[in-house]
Amino acid sequence: MLKIKHFKKTSSINEIKEALKSDGALVVDNILSNEFVKKLREETDPYMESTPNSEDGFAGRLTTRTGGLVLRSEKCRDLIQNKVILSLCDKFLLEYCERYQLHLTQIIRLKPGQKAQPIHRDRWAWGPHLSHVEPQLNTIWALTDFTKTNGATRVAVGSPKWDDKHVVNESEIIQAEMSLGSVFLYSGSVFHGGGANESNEDRIGLNITYTLGWLRQEENQYLSTPPELAKDLEPKLQQLIGYSMGQYALGYYTPPGKPGEHPEIRTPEYALGKIKGTSSSMTTEDIKKADPKTHIEK
Repeated sequence: MLKIKHFKKTSSINEIKEALKSDGALVVDNILSNEFVKKLREETDPYMESTPNSEDGFAGRLTTRTGGLVLRSEKCRDLIQNKVILSLCDKFLLEYCERYQLHLTQIIRLKPGQKAQPIHRDRWAWGPHLSHVEPQLNTIWALTDFTKTNGATRVAVGSPKWDDKHVVNESEIIQAEMSLGSVFLYSGSVFHGGGANESNEDRIGLNITYTLGWLRQEENQYLSTPPELAKDLEPKLQQLIGYSMGQYALGYYTPPGKPGEHPEIRTPEYALGKIKGTSSSMTTEDIKKADPKTHIEK
């Protein structure tokens, strides 16, 4: 019988990771208080209410998708840096990268009458090219209860190892029901899709996802949170957005300006006013930290 495993916020990170690797999806119950969700909704509801319905069948013609949440919501910034989730990212994603990054922030509201979303894999955002690695870890935080009636996410438990061409049938699908304040965790490789909202109320979830630091982000964080605004955020959040090197030689830039005004090679932190001077930002020590096996000629 298909079943989605439920964990407590005090459960072992290793235990959660193993369930995520084998099942592809799980729920951690009651992480957020009702008061936290209330304050988050106060910050984000005005943006959500101003968001029009999506314009295609896959995104949902009776679904709104509201992004850019790093700057729009203090409570969303707290969730992006949630210790339980980041500890799981450490265990789940660092196997394939030196540093992971924020991939997407989006409030997804399924309105009454929204049909079920086609079953898919989120890693298909990069096409069929990443079947050999796990590229992302996804969260959907329940800002309302998620029920079978209002469109709780449909998921094929155990599907991360299935072939991309596998045709998922209804007998392989179960819905991720959970209470307000809980979080649905799922991998980029699991087959899933939003459910049909057959109720009279909105189903609202906050989708925050993380990906390998050497991949292109789905939501362009540099445009949503440009340097002049990102400079005031917490250092950890700046790194997660992408204002840091993905690993050695991934992400440096040459600052614009007059001849000699800036150094030629800088890490993204320089755009935030954090790094001064004119020497190259990539030192021998940086290379060693990025890859201890790298041979450095003297």
